[in-house]
Amino acid sequence: MSKGRMVYQDWDGYWVNERVGSGRVGSLHRTQREAVAAAREMLLRVGGGELTVHGADYSICSRETVRGGSERRSTGELEH
Repeated sequence: MSKGRMVYQDWDGYWVNERVGSGRVGSLHRTQREAVAAAREMLLRVGGGELTVHGADYSICSRETVRGGSERRSTGELEH
């Protein structure tokens, strides 16, 4: 599994999908939902990992383990 990905809102209102520890933006999205979907897809392609989603106030609103293939286990609720 990879280290994981995180989704958060940047200073200009876009939602960022970023690999944990990279310090670089993987992709930018207009909605949190789009950013989460992109992060899940990226994790599926690399065999899985941990997805952490932050709300607009930067607090963690969900964490989930994405496993390679179609199996997914969620450990929190997603704020939309």
